[in-house]
Amino acid sequence: MLGPTQNNHLWSIILSGGEGERLRPYVQRVLGQDKPKQYCAFTGKRSMFQHTVDRADLLVPAERRVIVIAQSHRAEVPAQLAGRVPGEVIPQPENRDTAAGIFLPLAHVLARDPHALVLIYPSDHFIHPVDRFLHAVRAAAGAAELMSRRVILVAVPPDRPEPDYGWLRPGLGLGEIGGHALHAIATFVEKPNSTQAEALMRRGGLWNTFILAAQAAALWDLGRQALPEVMARFEDYRRLIGTPLEEAARACLYERLPERNFSSAVLARFPDKVCALQMPGVLWSDWGRAERILETLRQIGKPVPLPLAPAASESDNGRSLSVAV
Repeated sequence: MLGPTQNNHLWSIILSGGEGERLRPYVQRVLGQDKPKQYCAFTGKRSMFQHTVDRADLLVPAERRVIVIAQSHRAEVPAQLAGRVPGEVIPQPENRDTAAGIFLPLAHVLARDPHALVLIYPSDHFIHPVDRFLHAVRAAAGAAELMSRRVILVAVPPDRPEPDYGWLRPGLGLGEIGGHALHAIATFVEKPNSTQAEALMRRGGLWNTFILAAQAAALWDLGRQALPEVMARFEDYRRLIGTPLEEAARACLYERLPERNFSSAVLARFPDKVCALQMPGVLWSDWGRAERILETLRQIGKPVPLPLAPAASESDNGRSLSVAV
């Protein structure tokens, strides 16, 4: 097992601000719980959130971990972190999409360490095996140190033309680091249709895991280029972090903060500022849909959660999907 890195400027950011509305009916039916999916244990005793925290802490000390949550999660998270160093937990007053979800904790990291290099993890992913994953993330951190103005995205070779994932089409090869190939990015494709996904897979497209490594200052500058009106408000907030006005300033920040998606509004606008690091040999799945959870559990030979109706229909942005056991 890998130990923590020796880089004292390396930080972890964990994104846990989503409410998991799409999966909530499944969670209520199968687990008898009314809570966001990331705080649920679909197999074993640890939730997806706890797995994410534990993986992050294997590379970076918990004292340099920042977690962004929803305001409504404040009662749940202390129990999720029981027995773990809490690090810094920041509640978002409102959900303003993924750009705000990243730049809020990034502001806190930069307030404490202007020279930080951040590793950013969504909290609703299944990942196995952990050692191989951590080697890839450590390689991504090394690439971000060497290419200090670039964002390094961890990308997975697909095993099917999945239309519900974000994809990227790799461009020029940039060598390798730690045995992992690095590529420039030709284009991003967010949730392609089935025909587009099949074409991407044939042409060497990769799944975008949204796990990334970057110099914090470079990522902040990229935000300023892409979203100047949003980042001007975050600049004002950043100056008040650590003061008695911090919480009131955060509430004021979110009152009229526009919703912006980090992938489409930031990364996709500047593909020349982003690199893809390939992570083969790792089973990765975004557990945003019930059928993905069932598929993954079958792949690893675990029993699916019970009880579950023989064929349950769930709404997925207006589409009907069948979940059968």
